[in-house]
Amino acid sequence: MSIIIRIAAKGDGQTQDGRFVALTAPGDDVAPDGTITPGPHHVAPPCRHFPQCGGCQLQQLDEESWRDFVTSRVANAAEGQGLTPETLEPAELSPPRSRRRATLHAEARGKSARIGFREERSHTIVDMHQCEVLLPELFDLVAPLRRLIAGFGRKRLSADIQLTLCDQGADCNITGYTPEGLAETEALIAFAQQNGLARLTLNDGYGPETHWEPEPATVTLSGVPVALPPGSFLQPTREGEAALVGAASEWLAGAKHAADLFSGLGTFAFALSAKGPSAGAKVLAAEAARDAHLACKSAAGIAQRQVFAMHRDLFRNPLQADELARFDAVLLDPPRAGAKEQVAHLAQSAVPRICYISCNPSSWAKDAAALVAGGYRLVKLRPVGQFRWSTHVELASLFVRD
Repeated sequence: MSIIIRIAAKGDGQTQDGRFVALTAPGDDVAPDGTITPGPHHVAPPCRHFPQCGGCQLQQLDEESWRDFVTSRVANAAEGQGLTPETLEPAELSPPRSRRRATLHAEARGKSARIGFREERSHTIVDMHQCEVLLPELFDLVAPLRRLIAGFGRKRLSADIQLTLCDQGADCNITGYTPEGLAETEALIAFAQQNGLARLTLNDGYGPETHWEPEPATVTLSGVPVALPPGSFLQPTREGEAALVGAASEWLAGAKHAADLFSGLGTFAFALSAKGPSAGAKVLAAEAARDAHLACKSAAGIAQRQVFAMHRDLFRNPLQADELARFDAVLLDPPRAGAKEQVAHLAQSAVPRICYISCNPSSWAKDAAALVAGGYRLVKLRPVGQFRWSTHVELASLFVRD
């Protein structure tokens, strides 16, 4: 027998002799013929669609072993670049049924339709009748959406459906589908009305077109209502956002002039500008996506926050060291690829504190190594598991220049 000693980065259990076995948990015994005897950390998956559905990879883990997996993913990425944080904080985990945004896939043939996530490494859609990760407000739309697309009676229909919970309710953005005739258009509007949607948009390849929006859709960030452009990035869970924003606010407290790079709608910019025990920072919010930039700029003006929005592509035109000299703190939250170009200039700067938020420990570790090589210390590292039972892990980190 071989015992599973840890869960590797892709979700498979690793035995003492170096074998990788899917759907195992630490402490499981694996016989030579592959038979698995569950150990103390192996639990019954709560969802009927696991493991077929690709939305989750680790439902067989108990809370302790999933927390250990999230922590080790971040710690191992740092170690792989020769980095050791002065403080590795406990992982922050989002609870079940907490996802407030997700992209589902739908297909219909005649009066038959299916909707859900795809199988792992497959284009096959798992017809969703249960979900333990989505907020109930979003999951409750799955059955009505299935009936809607089945009712069209198309010979073949395929679409992606992005659901996001905003201040006014569920925002539904359907991509790859164009209504045929008045009847389908009226059915869409009726669906939006009957299910209390905050907004319904369709994108047939030329950008989202709004079909239903009784009042402007917004998302509140640190007390500031911000317009939510269709398809905009938003932290997947409220709990995850609170963990990341809390880290940034705590670690950059007292800053007078801060830069929020890859700022999006302003999740961190509005948090850093909020007045607490001392006056909030003046924040430069730099973002390349025009819709997000304009939403942040407008919201800052209406709320009279000291957030100055800049439309700038930081991959092609990163802030230079002399520009960074104006700031006593920088918040960095790049896409999954990391921020190699911007980090190169930060490493040459004199910014005292940098809070780096990442959704990819691997790209973060390379950027972190560049900052440390430039004279920064990796002071704090906080793992965050927003995607429940998933191998997708996020983190917050603090770098300090003495």
